Amino acid sequence: MLQKRTFKVLAAIPKRDGGHWWMRCGAGHTNKDDSINVYLDAVPRDLKFTLRELDEEDLRRREAYRATHGEPAASPPSDSPPGDSPPSDSPPF
Repeated sequence: MLQKRTFKVLAAIPKRDGGHWWMRCGAGHTNKDDSINVYLDAVPRDLKFTLRELDEEDLRRREAYRATHGEPAASPPSDSPPGDSPPSDSPPF
């Protein structure tokens, strides 16, 4: 079985001092044919972003978050219109 690889999407945001700050703006996952699906939570102004495979530190942080907050449970279908539900507690990664 092929290992599904997971990526973080980063964008370089310029700082006033001339340096850059790396903002996490999405995630990516490989498909069976080794293509990559990219899911953006934010779109960088210059439309440039970098994919980096999750490293051991990212995986440890994700597991620690899941251990303290639990896996999100699938919610049953609702009769209320979209947008009426309270915001979810999304993970910081």
